[in-house]
Amino acid sequence: MSGLSDVRLTLHSQELVAGQEKGMRAARARNAPSCLGRWGLLWHRLHTRKALLELTPEQLRDVGLSLAQAREEGLKPFWRL
Repeated sequence: MSGLSDVRLTLHSQELVAGQEKGMRAARARNAPSCLGRWGLLWHRLHTRKALLELTPEQLRDVGLSLAQAREEGLKPFWRL
């Protein structure tokens, strides 16, 4: 391969890694509809975390969470991921 091709491959692989990291952050950052803005996202987190605290043990089992996991997530402030 020529030197130029090596540089392009290196830059492309760095872009791919950066894109994957950004995509994972975005996926973790919001589990809400993509149309929500920043305030909508915070509101969504607040209400879904409150709802999580109100689920019964049977409902938590259905979604695959333990009571401890649900409490941990539900008690997080809405501004934290």
